[in-house]
Formats: sequence, structure tokens, C-alpha cells
Amino acid sequence: MSRRVGLSANSSQFTLEGEPFRILGGSVHYFRVPRAYWRDRLMKMKACGINTLTTAYINLAAEPNSPMMVMEYWTGWFDAWGDLHHVLAQEDMVSAVREILRRGMSINLYMFHGGTNFGFMSGALINPIYKALITSYDYDAPLSESGEYTPKYHLLRDLFSQYHSEKLPDMPALRWKERYEPAIMYQHLSLWDALSFAGEPFKSPTPVNMENLPVNNGNGQSNGYTLYETIITSGGSLKSGDNVRDRALVFVDRHYIGIFKHQNLQLAVPDGKGKRTLSLLVENCGRVHYGKALDKQRKGLVGDILLNNTPLRDFTIYSLDMKTSFIDSLNQAPWKSLPHIPSFPGFFLGRMFTYGYPSDTFVKLPGWGKGVVFINGLNLGRHWYIGPQQTLYLPGPFLNSGVNQVIVFEEQEADYKITFEETPDLGMAVDIQ
Repeated sequence: MSRRVGLSANSSQFTLEGEPFRILGGSVHYFRVPRAYWRDRLMKMKACGINTLTTAYINLAAEPNSPMMVMEYWTGWFDAWGDLHHVLAQEDMVSAVREILRRGMSINLYMFHGGTNFGFMSGALINPIYKALITSYDYDAPLSESGEYTPKYHLLRDLFSQYHSEKLPDMPALRWKERYEPAIMYQHLSLWDALSFAGEPFKSPTPVNMENLPVNNGNGQSNGYTLYETIITSGGSLKSGDNVRDRALVFVDRHYIGIFKHQNLQLAVPDGKGKRTLSLLVENCGRVHYGKALDKQRKGLVGDILLNNTPLRDFTIYSLDMKTSFIDSLNQAPWKSLPHIPSFPGFFLGRMFTYGYPSDTFVKLPGWGKGVVFINGLNLGRHWYIGPQQTLYLPGPFLNSGVNQVIVFEEQEADYKITFEETPDLGMAVDIQ
């Protein structure tokens, strides 16, 4: 078919090439899907009867005299750390879609396939309080995070087939998921010993938020962690004034003393003699991605930290965005063989083995606390024992046939072993209200 006229709309309907056209749309965010799987996901959409792909927000329904269209029918919802896994009952979703189509309207399913917030890409909610979103963006969508068919998919396919004059394409075959042998962590590197690989630190009389650091060719730091260090000469009351965005592990002479987060704004610094180094390892846990707070998403330290009501000054600041180049540079670092007693935060190094053509798998970290997983230098995403998510999706194309490097940055505690499962665990489910 030639595409000379394209999609247009009059007061009552959409037309494509001048013929009436009902949009059966689905949202997929390409950046949440491994490039090697783009074709697979699109062919699965087509086989379900989807005829329109959306990758960004558009608002046709708000234009005057436009045909009726539901621009975002939510097929599920996203999850925040510490919450349960949100699901929308398949019967409720499909009956709503059926009614929308019965009324002659077009529709877009958000999401048709959610995918994964790889790396530090996950967002956050602000209302009523700040909550960081998890790594998985499965969304309880018709096509699962790893591209599996769900009951929603099959019900929608049955429904959409009634709105196509030709038979729908066959459903593409599913990919094999593999339960690989566990990776045993055999080396450890303290965060403090890794700092020399993080680039030249920046000195500033006052705290500087990560976006304004003179790194990345003057573009600042976008994601990850930022370490702020200064000298103190006494103990006492340390107050964040809610200037920590979003979470900070606090150390004196590199010994952990406590945590700052959005609801925890005060710490006791133990007394000590002479000059000591106070360190705040601040994590950008995710930016709020909609609503009135969009312009207030600076991260790191965004204002003064007070010790006994006096603002701290003269900081040395390290940018720790943990890009692939940094992880690769740690090959030259002074790793120590386990099982020496590791310090936290720290990096743990292990190997996983695959045979033949690598398959998708799911990383599980029982006995670990909170941190980030890197496979062959690629940032897979955050893990955190509080859930709901208990596995991280590891696509086969991220793996080599044979030996694969596994690095876990861990803030709290480690078990020295990570496992690989053939099924995901997104946590205990709760119905969306």
C-alpha cells in the first residue's frame, strides 16, 4: 500500500489512505526493550491485532472535532520499591476494551509491552510522598517484561480479530528461558578503593547537585550516585534539611553511621578526636516523571547539610554514574580475594557460564541488600531486598557464549552468590483499585 495520504481525521472518524480506520494501538517504549528484540516485540503486537504503535504521548482526543479515542487505556500499573506488585484483572481490562470498541471508538493500550527500566532509568512518584519505582516495567501488560504471552494477550487477540477483515498473523514462537548455574562471587573491591577510577574529584565550598557537576563534557551527571566528603572536628546533630535527593548513606572516617532519606532528616554523629572525614554517598533513586514536581528534580545534595546547626563547607565531590567505561576500568583496581571480610559499600566480582546461544534468564539475589547489577559492564538495574521485585530480567543478547563477568555494587550486605532462574518473581500481587 502506498502511503501518500496517511492518517487523517474528520469529525467522526479516522481515515487511512482515505478509507475508514479504527486505531487499535499499543504503547511500547523502544528504550525499555533490548534492540535485538525490537522486531520480536513488534511481530507479537501485530499478531495480537494491534495496527498502530505509539512510543510517545500524543493527544488527538483533545483536538476539536476529532473522532473519539481513548489515548491511554492503562493495562496495569507500575510498582514502587516497598509496595506490592500491581495487577489489573484480565477480565476487567478486556471487558472495558470491548465496551470502548463497541461504542465505535479507537483505543491505545498503555502499555502493550512495558519492558525494563535498565540501568538507572526508573522514575518516581511524589504524591503523597516520594516513592522510587522498581527496575521492572512489566506493568502487568499483555506482553510480559520478557516478551511472554499473558492471558490478557490471548483475550485481546480474540477480541481484536473481530475488527480485522483478514486472519491475524500467527503468534511468533516464544524464546527459551534458562536456569543457569549460580555465579559465585570470588573477589571484592571496597568503594573507597574504587574512587581513584571515578575521575578527578571536584572541590567546592558548598554542596553542588549532580546535574551541575563539571563532568561529562560540562553536561553534568544524570544518574547514579554522588559522593560528598568534608572534614569535621566534632560530633553532634547532623541535619539534612530535606536537601538529600534521594537517599544518602553517611560515614565518619568511612565507617557507616546512618542514613538520610525523604522521611529521615536527622542523624547523630559520634564524638571523636581531631579531624575526621564525613562522607555522604547520595543516590538519585529516580526522577518524578509527571505532575507539578517536574521542575524540581535536581539530585544529589541540593542545599546545605547542618552539623550542630552550622552548614558544612569545603566538599570534595566524586561523580559515580557507574557507566560502562567506569565498570570496565575496575579491571585495573586492587580487588581482594573473598572470603576476606568485605566492607560496604563495595563491588563484588563473579562469573557466570553459558553454553551455546545464550538464553534469557532472571537474576535473583537472595541474602543481598540493595545495589546495582552489572553484566559484562552493562547496568542491568537496581536490586533491593524490600521488593516487590525479586528478580532482574537478563536478556540473552546481553550475554556471551562462555564466560560472562558479573559485578554487583552492594550497599548493605552480600551472600557471595547470585542465582539465575527461568521465571520472573515480581513479588506479591495486589489488584489495582
